[in-house]
Amino acid sequence: MQKDLVVKGGPGEQDFKDHFSRQADGYARYRPTYPPELFRYLASLVDSPAVCWDCATGNGQAAVALAEYFPQVIASDASEAQIAEATAQPGVSYRVAKAENSGLDPESVDLVTVGQAFHWFDSAAFFAEAKRVLHPAGVLAIWCYEVCEVSADCDAIINRLYRDIVGEFWPPERAMIEQGYAGIEMPGLPVAAPSFDMSLDWTAADMLGYLRTWSAVKHYEAAHGSDPVAQIEAPLRDAWGPARRRVSWPLKLKISRPNTLLE
Repeated sequence: MQKDLVVKGGPGEQDFKDHFSRQADGYARYRPTYPPELFRYLASLVDSPAVCWDCATGNGQAAVALAEYFPQVIASDASEAQIAEATAQPGVSYRVAKAENSGLDPESVDLVTVGQAFHWFDSAAFFAEAKRVLHPAGVLAIWCYEVCEVSADCDAIINRLYRDIVGEFWPPERAMIEQGYAGIEMPGLPVAAPSFDMSLDWTAADMLGYLRTWSAVKHYEAAHGSDPVAQIEAPLRDAWGPARRRVSWPLKLKISRPNTLLE
């Protein structure tokens, strides 16, 4: 696995909002995985898939899946800790770089992907960077997912953690996810996106591990010196039971061809 260290931003630029480096190992272990159909569909939008840029790659799960369709996947993240935990895969090169300043060559990329991270970006600067690095017919795809769905009793407990216990610790950018990226105007020619869901069969321990990766949980811990997930652990284990349960996250996907004019 190639991990290149590149300069994050330029003179006068602010550091990025790092909500995730402290839990990078938990992200690698507990984050839900995207459905293979998502990447098959995205690759189908490109005539001759060659190079993909997976921006804000996190633990590299999207980059690894995209490597099945693209001979070269460049996976970047502004967090060195996330890159350190990323999954090695032939054809995937990792680098530390901000979304708005990738260091990639102009018109060198066929597809740009951003999973569960666009809301942290300077959107205008990132769109300009995506247009710069994409081929004239290149594709930009961004997606997000909201709070997971399990069952009525488990969902009520998880939502109590999400809203009542750590709600004040979610950064304001979280509102964009709650809206399913509905207010985002993609540059260039929009592409109609089908629906995709993520799903996993998890134990209660898996779910508790996942909840502890939430950025708001980490902010709560820093402020109060205690683990907020512990407040709902016992009732969640009771409601969950000993068996595995199906956990689902509906994906909200937006796609466009930024360098193609509106028809």
